[in-house]
Amino acid sequence: MKIKFLLDENLSPRLKIAVLRLNPDIDILRIGDTNTPSLGTLDPDVLQYLGLSQRLLVTDNRTSMPDHLEECWQNNQQMWGLFWVRPLTTIGELAKELIMIWETSEAEEWINVVDWIPF
Repeated sequence: MKIKFLLDENLSPRLKIAVLRLNPDIDILRIGDTNTPSLGTLDPDVLQYLGLSQRLLVTDNRTSMPDHLEECWQNNQQMWGLFWVRPLTTIGELAKELIMIWETSEAEEWINVVDWIPF
């Protein structure tokens, strides 16, 4: 199954546009889009949405998310992956990285994986 991405609201909306310009076939949503959690949704609810929608989260939220992620795993909840964005990464670099990941891997490979991007 191809990866479906969810961009955290703290990332620029321009990232989604950049990814879709490079490859319009990628399934990528941002928090606040139709049928996603609304802006301001708490991390535990975002994590629950990820499990239900089988989406991989892309975020730079390293303040509150790590604790909620740990709770998720302690409750044996499956998560479809999480990418922490490295500081100072440009939108263009990040868009190209997400496309490379989408083209070279399957969603199941990222279940319960947390990693930094760019790699």
